[in-house]
Amino acid sequence: MDDQLETIATKLAAAMPGAVRSAFAFDELTLTVDPPRIVEALQFLRDDPAAQFVSIIDISSVDYPQREKRFDVVYHLLSPKLNLRVRVKIETDEETAVASATAVYPGADWFEREVYDLFGVTFEGHPDLRRILTDYGFVGHPFRKDFPLIGNVEVRYDEVSQRVIYEPVTSVVPRVLVPRTVRHDSRYDQAQAEQGARSGQVHVEK
Repeated sequence: MDDQLETIATKLAAAMPGAVRSAFAFDELTLTVDPPRIVEALQFLRDDPAAQFVSIIDISSVDYPQREKRFDVVYHLLSPKLNLRVRVKIETDEETAVASATAVYPGADWFEREVYDLFGVTFEGHPDLRRILTDYGFVGHPFRKDFPLIGNVEVRYDEVSQRVIYEPVTSVVPRVLVPRTVRHDSRYDQAQAEQGARSGQVHVEK
């Protein structure tokens, strides 16, 4: 465990009593924060001399449909001066907006748009929250676990109307995937026989 990361976790917990839980795994620090206080936590991690996480590397999300708060929103921060990284995590549901981190990290703008586009998590206070990867008429959020693999609509150019149109998926037939059959591979038989011969385990019939 990195002593600097442990110090950061202790200081943040003292600054926000009861609102932060820390966990160490593989020498990495993950901080789970109460959602209403995420901006406060990010600002502390940016400004505190022991942390100096001045760079936001990414904001991602994970979907757990079985949970009441089905989404984890995960912030990845970097301290170039101290050569440290930290992961900050909150939980939210489909209806509750998360406070935007753009006031602390302007670079969070497009990251939050990506999470909104792919998962449907909304960010309160974002200056321009709209889709960034999918098309304007896209239906749903494709990284949710319950999003259909073939999508909801398909796009094609219609020669008659001379424009791009959206329509229900017809070019892909839904099917049930069957388990792959594992067959014997004879390419390894000779190598195994030679290895057995070298170890004296192969008996040659006369």
